[in-house]
Amino acid sequence: MLSRVPRAADLPVRIGLYPSGPTGSVLDVPGVGVGHATVWRDEPPPPHGRGVARTGVTVLDPGGNLFRNPVPAGGAVLNGAGECTGFLSLQEWGLAETPVFLTSTMQVGRVLDAACELLAAEEPTIGVEDVVLPLVAECDDSFLSDARRMQVDAGDVREALSAARASVGTAFPPDEGAVGAGTGMTCLGWKGGIGTSSRVLPSGHTVGALVLSNFGEHDRLTVGGVNVGQLLPPPVEAARTGEAGSCIVVVVTDGPLDSAGCRRLARRAGLGLARTGSTAYHASGEIFLALATGLRSPRGEPPAGIPASGRDLDPFFAAAVEATEEAVLTSLLAATTVTGRDGNTATALPYDEVARLLAEAAPRG
Repeated sequence: MLSRVPRAADLPVRIGLYPSGPTGSVLDVPGVGVGHATVWRDEPPPPHGRGVARTGVTVLDPGGNLFRNPVPAGGAVLNGAGECTGFLSLQEWGLAETPVFLTSTMQVGRVLDAACELLAAEEPTIGVEDVVLPLVAECDDSFLSDARRMQVDAGDVREALSAARASVGTAFPPDEGAVGAGTGMTCLGWKGGIGTSSRVLPSGHTVGALVLSNFGEHDRLTVGGVNVGQLLPPPVEAARTGEAGSCIVVVVTDGPLDSAGCRRLARRAGLGLARTGSTAYHASGEIFLALATGLRSPRGEPPAGIPASGRDLDPFFAAAVEATEEAVLTSLLAATTVTGRDGNTATALPYDEVARLLAEAAPRG
């Protein structure tokens, strides 16, 4: 039994072929930060209180002034029953001009409003030279959190953004599991949430993935090719996901990718989800973003270099698949059991049982 929070890298199976970076997280991409604000309260329903909250905000910041120096970016949608503000302009211009903010479905407006105010306060040309539309993506945490109340406020967004910037260059991964935007999320019948991973390519470039996992049925859970979901007893209280679940994936690299390369890279996140058991149901929302800092240039100027293309992109594609798969599994393993509104409970995936099943399924040499 591990004495710390388990991650997918601790399992007796290797996910993919490429090695991880020093922290095994998206923080291995130079300049990238991840921060959270967790909203956890148990109050009476209005008018005497704000109800039960198991929600929050998570921010991925590629670093620097993104309005003055945007990064090449692209997106992909596997199934579109979800929302990401700023997605259309990101696809049109091929640039990310803000950090990526993650939260719960009915809090998107509040997070967008707060992000606009925070970024405008930092950069005086926003709203003067040009406007900005922050990237805010969501999953539905209403199984555990009272979605009828506006549980997130501007202070939470400020806290998550500040924490993201403070995390840059740290020697350990960010908090994962039931934290920030992942506090109320469920995945493959178990408690899900935030997970992250990284891969280092032979070229020396790094690809990282951050996921907000909230999808799937327990009997489809697959770990390293083993259908663990059918071998494990179902959770006592299976979390509600299945056809109503979603997943946001943000892939970040320091490689020399332009917007076309980023769009192609983003699509590969869907392969990582499939390896864990996702089938992208009718009512689920799988939205993927990819950002690349290697060709970053000042606003209005062409990319600072020659973009990778053709077969040169293959290692980035493979790394995105591997990192996404591992990040989903870490979002499950790092999460603790959470009971929320109306007594609804999402049970933590038992690391020891999963590790035992994988060891038993390993080929005998």
